[in-house]
Amino acid sequence: MGQDGIGGIHFNSAEVTQVMGYAALVVILAEGGLGTKWNQIRPVLSSASVLATVGVAISVGVTAAGAHYLVGLEWRQALIIGAVVSSTDAAAVFSVLRRIPLPARVTGTLEAESGFNDAPVVILVVAFSTAGPVEHWYLLLGEIALELAIGAAVGLAVGWIGAWGLRHVALPASGLYPIAVMAIAVTAYAAGALAHGSGFLAVYLASMLLGNAKLPHWPATRGFAEGLGWIAQIGMFVVLGLLVTPHELGDDVWPALVIGLVLTMVARPLSVVGSLAPFRVPWREQALMSWAGLRGAVPIILATIPMVNGVDASRRIFNIVFVLVVVYTLVQGPTLPWLGRALRLGEQGEAADLGIESAPLERLQGHLLSVSIPEGSRMHGVEVSELRLPPGAAVTLVVREEKSFVPLPTTVLRRGDELLVVATDPVRDAAERRLRAVAHGGKLAGWLGTDGGSSR
Repeated sequence: MGQDGIGGIHFNSAEVTQVMGYAALVVILAEGGLGTKWNQIRPVLSSASVLATVGVAISVGVTAAGAHYLVGLEWRQALIIGAVVSSTDAAAVFSVLRRIPLPARVTGTLEAESGFNDAPVVILVVAFSTAGPVEHWYLLLGEIALELAIGAAVGLAVGWIGAWGLRHVALPASGLYPIAVMAIAVTAYAAGALAHGSGFLAVYLASMLLGNAKLPHWPATRGFAEGLGWIAQIGMFVVLGLLVTPHELGDDVWPALVIGLVLTMVARPLSVVGSLAPFRVPWREQALMSWAGLRGAVPIILATIPMVNGVDASRRIFNIVFVLVVVYTLVQGPTLPWLGRALRLGEQGEAADLGIESAPLERLQGHLLSVSIPEGSRMHGVEVSELRLPPGAAVTLVVREEKSFVPLPTTVLRRGDELLVVATDPVRDAAERRLRAVAHGGKLAGWLGTDGGSSR
């Protein structure tokens, strides 16, 4: 479509690309946060935070040194490239990892890292792209810490207030819930940016709180967010593709391959080992995390910052980053499943989770839970009475093979069934926890210690 293609479209506005890229990144981070399971990342929150900060610093330093000494770039240009490519792409990580059966610790760490590390990387790229020498590194570290703290505080506050409001206010139409959730996520970004904090961290944390708050009509909200995420990614890649001028890339292929090799084989492994050493993460998991530092559109968007700021050779920086991202994403992404199997990190036998949708019943002061029993769920073969739901909750209808019936206590549930469960407000959470516990542990869930913790 661009000026070297059949469309002949001439598009050279780095400013427009940056604005559209930032907007798309907000939507992508919101979608990623909504799909992040708190019970999965809670045990790895500290290690993911270190990987997103200390790991970024190690990666920037090593990659910049390689760009300077091996490719011959000036230090400012080398530091900019090192910072730009040190951010793992949230969209790439979310889309790839959620289709690979990996241990929860690995998936949780990588997802949290990709959600957290955009914030410090943006600050570094802006600092390195500012006119004049980069002085007083300790002041830069203090600025990064302050912006991250403000962004985290704003994101948690907006997310908590938004979740509380959506759970206590019945909107007039179910279709408004997805729009409200995304509006709250965008508000978190705006509030964080206006407070001179990290808006990207704010939107991710706010979305994560919303995604784990058991909001009404959750499956519809989740599907709406995924659709917006796809639209954002498509639009972002179209604009980035138009900004690239293919005939200018020839001279930058070799530097991109060299810098990418340093990043993939040296900088990323060192950042993983250096960050996770205090947490005693097994070497096989560290090896997979080293290879799973996926880059995508985010580094290309960040490469527009020096172009907007007029940094010398900024067009070359953009071209190098573009080639690096395209080549190494095509290499790393498809090989991740193979590496996971080679390292024996798959979890094929894990029980499938339930899909539960909640709709508020105002007059009854309760909720109607729609429960889908998927393939692999251990709820298959369990009688209704063996669910042992708390008083105030009951299975009122079973839909099986497009036929519905009122179940008896002895009715045996099967995979593929859809259940309607009515639960009053005081026991709604307990009923959902019990349903998830049976889905994972079967009829003996209580004795097997399955707690059925919230999972989204």
